Amino acid sequence: MSVAETDAAIPATREAPAGKPAGRRAGFRTRRLITPLALLVLWQATAQAGVLDPAKLPPPTDVLAAGRRLAADGTLGGYLADSVQRAAAGLLIGGLLALALGALAGLLRIGDDLVDPTVQMARMLPHLGLVPLLIIWLGIGESTKITLVALGAFFPVYLNTYAGIRDIDERLVEAAKTCGLSALERIRHVVLPGALPAVFIGLRLAFAAGWLSLVVGEQVNGDGGLGFMMMEAREFSQTDVVVLGLLVYATLGLLSDLVLRVLERRLLAWRRGLRAT
Repeated sequence: MSVAETDAAIPATREAPAGKPAGRRAGFRTRRLITPLALLVLWQATAQAGVLDPAKLPPPTDVLAAGRRLAADGTLGGYLADSVQRAAAGLLIGGLLALALGALAGLLRIGDDLVDPTVQMARMLPHLGLVPLLIIWLGIGESTKITLVALGAFFPVYLNTYAGIRDIDERLVEAAKTCGLSALERIRHVVLPGALPAVFIGLRLAFAAGWLSLVVGEQVNGDGGLGFMMMEAREFSQTDVVVLGLLVYATLGLLSDLVLRVLERRLLAWRRGLRAT
């Protein structure tokens, strides 16, 4: 058998396990909903039985009713749009800057010497503790909130980009160089594919940190957004609205993580990792 025939046969062999019935794969996805639904049922049952104080933790039906009310008058949609815009701007700024500096420090010795020590020192600072200083520097407008999100997103992406590049087997780079690939071609065909798994881990962590930073920013000095909605509801003891805001934040985080996972599967379709049985 020729080398070409052998290479053609290998993917066919690997694809065999993936050819499971669609119903079985759908069953796996449905099974992931069992625990969240069970928790909702338990929450509702304990609230109706009087175990939970509605003033402190209202039942899911009350939270859903609050969501419908705020969605009907446009309040929830407006606050949601504010939060999404801030999160998108902060994640874009922090993520792109982290990718650029992480690649610079990972690929070049001078970049490592000039960039990495400063970043390692800065990441030891609790970025949420910088809120008072950011207010003094930037005021209480949009800049402070976006900066908080960018700071939260920066360090996970930088660290994972740097580690992903440095963890690439040097022998692969040397082999590519021996084969006549230029520096840019080595980055494209060896470094980038090898670092992408770590970069996606950093992106998923960055999204989580970004949403967390946004919650704090909107609650400390907000004039709009879900965090502001929650703080305003607290002033009037509207616990159902506070819980609604938390659930919306959680949903946004899950949706953004799902988008990243789908994108990861598409871009890293060549990778065959261990799968749960």
